[in-house]
Amino acid sequence: MTKLEQRAGARLAVVQALYDMDISGKGVLDALAEFEAHWIGREIDGVAHPPAEVAFFRDLLRGTVEEQRQIDPQIDQALTQGWPLRRIETVLRAILRAGTYELMFRKDVPPRAAISQYVDVAHSFYTGDEPGLVNAVLDRIARKLRGDELTAQKRG
Repeated sequence: MTKLEQRAGARLAVVQALYDMDISGKGVLDALAEFEAHWIGREIDGVAHPPAEVAFFRDLLRGTVEEQRQIDPQIDQALTQGWPLRRIETVLRAILRAGTYELMFRKDVPPRAAISQYVDVAHSFYTGDEPGLVNAVLDRIARKLRGDELTAQKRG
């Protein structure tokens, strides 16, 4: 399995862990332990959970939770007026938070790659307009925070 595939698995696991934490009230350490021991790379009830780059998973989960006070205003500004983040469904909120964390704090990940990966994660959960919303919101955030890189990627 390639590093890219393992990172995709980590992103999916992070969204699932953030959702689980939001619903259950678990803390980061409990979620990390549970997902590493019981979910990542396993098949549960006929659903295969892909292998994941564990260090990347840990950074994304911890970082998304620790930096939430900086992340949420970025998402609120990028959402359509009248649709604050608190009105967004739980899984979608987890996808947007993890994607925004990567755009803000993981400068080693090209912005277009991060956006594309989280659109793929959204497709894992939704068949409607939600992946398009993820693409639009993360693209607005990327243009605001890392527009110079997006321009350079287009030229390259």
